[in-house]
Amino acid sequence: MIPYGRQDINQADIDAVVAVLQSDFLTQGPVVPKFEQAVAEYCGAAHALAVNSATSALHIACMALNLGAGDWLWTSPNSFVASANCGLYCGARVDFVDIDPKTYNLCPQRLAEKLKEAERAGRLPKIVVPVHFAGQPCDMAAIHALGQRYGFHIIEDASHAIGGQYHNAPIGNGRYSDITVFSFHPVKIITTAEGGMALTNQADLAEKMALYRSHGITRDPKLMTHAPDGAWYYQQIALGYNDRMTELQAALGLSQMQRLDAFIARRRALAARYHRLLADLPITVPQQNEWGNSAWHLYVIRLKLTEIAPSRAAVFDALRAAGIGVNVHYIPIHTQPHYMAMGFAAGDYPEAERYYAEAISLPMFAALTDADQDRVVDVLKAVLI
Repeated sequence: MIPYGRQDINQADIDAVVAVLQSDFLTQGPVVPKFEQAVAEYCGAAHALAVNSATSALHIACMALNLGAGDWLWTSPNSFVASANCGLYCGARVDFVDIDPKTYNLCPQRLAEKLKEAERAGRLPKIVVPVHFAGQPCDMAAIHALGQRYGFHIIEDASHAIGGQYHNAPIGNGRYSDITVFSFHPVKIITTAEGGMALTNQADLAEKMALYRSHGITRDPKLMTHAPDGAWYYQQIALGYNDRMTELQAALGLSQMQRLDAFIARRRALAARYHRLLADLPITVPQQNEWGNSAWHLYVIRLKLTEIAPSRAAVFDALRAAGIGVNVHYIPIHTQPHYMAMGFAAGDYPEAERYYAEAISLPMFAALTDADQDRVVDVLKAVLI
């Protein structure tokens, strides 16, 4: 089976993890801040906070921005459920903005239209979470301009997008958002096994997120309600969580950062090769905006179902049966039972639903060989034609 995505671990990665195992620190030590610094410097952000998952990063980002009961968080329906769940964790209400038919990202035009309606109804969002789907950046300048006009905060869900660029600047630099979140799950661009990171240029947000990821506990006398009793002293000054990243995970991530540019270059070469090899098939290949440079976490095709005999399910099953580990990203969040119980329904976000009905993610990872990619294409051609 050729998987749709997988990690790329080399001896240097293994050696880095073993070095931590042989050190004095397994959980909180010197490697976590080194990893944070490496990512912050790569992206051009002032602060980076490593956590145990991108879901945790989204959660503490919402907490740092004081999202709570009575507030609204808006995001894309075309994402993993964590992009919306982070709002529910904080007691807020969640809504969605339909996607752009070209990029499959949250559509700035639809956002502008929805904001006008929300302003009249008195239910503007406190936070908007654009999702850089498949690694392609959203139009952040347009979304930021709307944020300035309507007064909402922005969290970039860049779980797919470390190494990508927007207007020739690294995703994660924070120019158009309050906080950016990365994921280091094994199928992502780089991995820490499980893990995530939140980046910001605002020192107060970094301080809050650092507090929330570690039980709400501080050892900083400046933050305490009274002077410490001694060098051992700590105080819980907020309700936090145990969202910390371990030294083992950080060591793997720090080692992987050395190959990030190589991973991105290979993914872009594979994407260009897919474009060429699939050009004559009854499918739509991913399109790119001129101002974005995707990290190519995913390569999603859309089947032209009116031009082929088999259904999407039949194509999917045939590819899987032939050893091609395709997947589908994503089932629209608003059609999940938990969200439909809140009042969402099929038909609410038609562009996301049209996309979902036709989408299949082909194998895309840095270690994918040309020969295996040829096999993917050959099997797909046989199934479609």
